[in-house]
Amino acid sequence: MDTSSPSLHLLLLVLLCLRLDPTGAAAQQKNQFIFNGFKEAKLHLDGNAKILPDGLLQLTNTSKHKIGHAFYSFPISFSDGLSFSTTFVFAMVPEIENISGHGIAFAISPPATDFRTANTNQYLGLLNASDDGLSSNHLLAIELDTIFNPEFGDIDDNHVGIDLNKLSSIAAASVAYYDERVNRSLKLISGKPMQVWIDYREVRNLMDVRIAPLGTQKPNRPLLSKPINLSSIILNSMQVGFSSSTGAIASNHYILGWSFSKTGEAQSLEISKLPSIPKNRKRNWTTGGLSVSLIIVSVLLVFAVTGVVYSLRRKKYEEIHEDWERQYGTHRFSYKDLYRSTNGFKETELLGVGGFGKVYKGIIRSSKQQIAVKKVSHDSKQGMKEFVAEIASIGRLRHRNLVQLLGYCRRRGELLLVYDFMPNGSLDKLLFKKQKPGLNWAQRFRIIKGVASALLYLHEEWEQVVLHRDIKASNVLLDADLNGRLGDFGLARLYDHGANPDTTHVVGTVGYLAPELTRTGKATTSTDVFAFGSFLLEIACGRRPIEPRGTPEALLLVDGVLEKWKSGVVLEASDPNLGGEYSEEEMGLVLKLGLLCSHSSPAARPSMRQVLQYLGGDASMPEVMLDTAGEGSFGVDNKMCYEFPLSCLSSNVMSSSAISVATITNESLLKGGR
Repeated sequence: MDTSSPSLHLLLLVLLCLRLDPTGAAAQQKNQFIFNGFKEAKLHLDGNAKILPDGLLQLTNTSKHKIGHAFYSFPISFSDGLSFSTTFVFAMVPEIENISGHGIAFAISPPATDFRTANTNQYLGLLNASDDGLSSNHLLAIELDTIFNPEFGDIDDNHVGIDLNKLSSIAAASVAYYDERVNRSLKLISGKPMQVWIDYREVRNLMDVRIAPLGTQKPNRPLLSKPINLSSIILNSMQVGFSSSTGAIASNHYILGWSFSKTGEAQSLEISKLPSIPKNRKRNWTTGGLSVSLIIVSVLLVFAVTGVVYSLRRKKYEEIHEDWERQYGTHRFSYKDLYRSTNGFKETELLGVGGFGKVYKGIIRSSKQQIAVKKVSHDSKQGMKEFVAEIASIGRLRHRNLVQLLGYCRRRGELLLVYDFMPNGSLDKLLFKKQKPGLNWAQRFRIIKGVASALLYLHEEWEQVVLHRDIKASNVLLDADLNGRLGDFGLARLYDHGANPDTTHVVGTVGYLAPELTRTGKATTSTDVFAFGSFLLEIACGRRPIEPRGTPEALLLVDGVLEKWKSGVVLEASDPNLGGEYSEEEMGLVLKLGLLCSHSSPAARPSMRQVLQYLGGDASMPEVMLDTAGEGSFGVDNKMCYEFPLSCLSSNVMSSSAISVATITNESLLKGGR
């Protein structure tokens, strides 16, 4: 053989490249590549993302509130044009059937993008609340979203969306594909592999997105076809890849194969070469030389020992179970798990004590998820079925400014409510306990708008109307980024849109109760607005709605603010701890809006939709109407003191600390109308 032949040298070089790189990555052109599985693939991975031994790319696993990123290791040049084509195969395998952990996004972003600041949950590991929507993001994402987030304008919990610089899609469609002109729906969290094709043609400024089950030909008709000019989005050099996130519920998110091209249509993936999705394997109980009789004896022995241990510990972890609870099984935690997560409800894990019980910090050992567990006394004989049904419904609420209610547990005379843990505690601790550093005005104003957005969602945007009935600073918790999240749904009441609520018992906290509520006992969205008005004045003024140790004129916060407003010096009511460092326009707006929401007439109070319009500058707030008599227009008459047995509150009746936690309920939350 003539080894000096140039053609032979070329052949040997090609064979050597294929031997060194079985994925074919070494032979990729600068702006195109194909991965039929990801063994030895050159990818930049972070978060939970990893390549499994068989070449399967796993973006996230069943860990809660986690992110995974996988980007091609080399930047893609778009200097010669913006057109591109890509296809990939993915699979979403939920931890719990039919309940998933957010989704996957194919993303194109600048190479220097720092995703360490991105949030989990609905932000898909791409953005956070502060940078969502910024033009400087230069982000194009095709989202495969499995959670309905109304704050982003989502159409449902199973859709494909096109995102530009923000998580609110400019175009979206429920997941489906066209097979012989028939629209066939798909379920993203089915656990089955699916293929996505994304094509952008610069000459027509047109983005096409298709999806179909793996093994199906590329549909002729796109699921999404959207005219888009990407010239302001895509820079000369960009990175391409995938991002995924989980939330309170997690999913395994996999990519099986991926092809990308800047020079025409992406190469077709070879299905036979793609890795398989992991399956649960049955354990092999037999080993060489072990007789069947020995296995039976061993199993019986294990059962016997287990039975003895169970009998000894049964009382320690004994719970209350009834047949009707089966339908709420996914919302129920075992007492054993909660007991262990809180180290036996030790005082060292105590987060706080309120009018309805103690709250403990816990960590679910299996998932390392941090939780808050509230222990509430209850009478299991009355109202429990309805109460648990409402817990299950509230557990389906999804909003970035709500504390997620994860579920419940019942044991003897206790009800345990399980929430997401908020690391910065409750808002009132920073407002009233003067911890350093305190909250500046920008942080307070963001919290106000966040809580207002959450209340609008509860009142108008969810499938039912949710009355919170206990809005106050101590029930607003702060997450790691000091965003306000409305929590404690222990008093919440649900009813259908267009119906009338049937609450007839007064519940809530003194200082936040609308005057008509104290007379009729009937809670409405308007009584929630009244409590929100007290909440606004709390934040702006840095004091509680009632200060029984103050002068008679300063007993009610709303009266003090009203007097300042009458005198034309309303800004003097602002919290002195702010040192005058605030936006006068925003402070004046919040103080006046607090007065308007606290009006004694329900008809004069705005809806939460109007409140958000005022706060966002999308509408002008009407002038606050003053009562010429100067008494009784806002809140209630001082002489009547809310028409409660605690009437005429003063320093010689109750201490301020007692007033701050005083709560008016009937004998039990779970008796009658709660």
